[in-house]
Amino acid sequence: MANKDYYEILGVSKDASDDDIKRAYRKLAKKYHPDLNDAPDAAEKFKDIQEAYDVLGDTQKRANYDQYGSADGPQGFGGFGGGDASGAGFGGFGGGGGFDDIFSQFFGGAGSRARQDPTAPRPGRDLQYQMNLKFEEAIFGKKTTITYNREAECQTCDGSGAKPGTHPETCHNCGGSGYVVTEQNTPLGRMQSQQVCPVCHGTGKEIKEKCPTCGGSGHVDERHEVEVTVPAGVDDGQQMRLQGQGEAGENGGPYGDLYIIFSVQPSKDFQRDGADIYFKTNLSFAQAALGDEINVKTVHGDVKMKVPAGTQTGTTFRLKGKGAPRLRGNGNGDEKVTVSIETPKKLNKGQKEAMVAFAKASGEKIDANTNHSFFGKMKK
Repeated sequence: MANKDYYEILGVSKDASDDDIKRAYRKLAKKYHPDLNDAPDAAEKFKDIQEAYDVLGDTQKRANYDQYGSADGPQGFGGFGGGDASGAGFGGFGGGGGFDDIFSQFFGGAGSRARQDPTAPRPGRDLQYQMNLKFEEAIFGKKTTITYNREAECQTCDGSGAKPGTHPETCHNCGGSGYVVTEQNTPLGRMQSQQVCPVCHGTGKEIKEKCPTCGGSGHVDERHEVEVTVPAGVDDGQQMRLQGQGEAGENGGPYGDLYIIFSVQPSKDFQRDGADIYFKTNLSFAQAALGDEINVKTVHGDVKMKVPAGTQTGTTFRLKGKGAPRLRGNGNGDEKVTVSIETPKKLNKGQKEAMVAFAKASGEKIDANTNHSFFGKMKK
């Protein structure tokens, strides 16, 4: 994990803002999501993208990563990030991540990202919601209202965490940076390192009088309600984004987004592949041999379908435009109707005589009594 360049994975510079990182993550996550990308390496790339955002999207983890090459902070003398992978310990001295860089990280060099402003606005967390749909609801879409739990901005203190009439103050211990420098003796001498401020816990501010509603967090749990328009033609496993319906941001940052994942119940009559729908129906021998016009069920209602004379079992017909709506295009898909010739299990006298006559006319010799019951054979 420490050998991966998370900035390179997300395609951003090391001084990228939180908003830049979030935008890059959303763009790449959408591009390589396994449900939307069939490429063999899409799942692995999506995993790396998620891993990179888990680190760079978190203030503390990003600070540790920039300082020590690991989201978990100091890991001893091995693996500081940016070093040569050819050996253990400090690695190579040439290029990026050499000996000087390592000491720069230990002593809190000017280029370190660990001192980013902890009071800067940060967007809230994204949420997921699974919506169950009936087969027909996914075909035609619908409007519905959903409710779910989320962290919202406290209305009493407007998200500041301070009692109304008061304001958060700059932390006296860290001066608002969110970090303090500590010194320790090591075999290499006395070294400095940065730690999260124990007074403000990395926020860079102190709240003398906390809000009575949220207890100083600036957030409250709420049961949130939102109206959702399900687009016609959604399929199982697809998702849609509702901007700003996630959790509240920090320091006045925007709300995160809500991702709705659709789960579509199967139909007892139809099968679906994208915008095309598949249906099976039976034909009698006479219908298949002589041709007919039959009623066929579709999601849009029953329609007439012509069956030409001589149709064989397993033949598939196309009903143009009788499938599901295309999400990223115009019109509907098609319905594919596969027919099977149904052999009657019992024949009355007239049917049997007609079949025998048909067989004789075809030059076939059939013993019509081969399927008689045991008692019928004994009587004969």
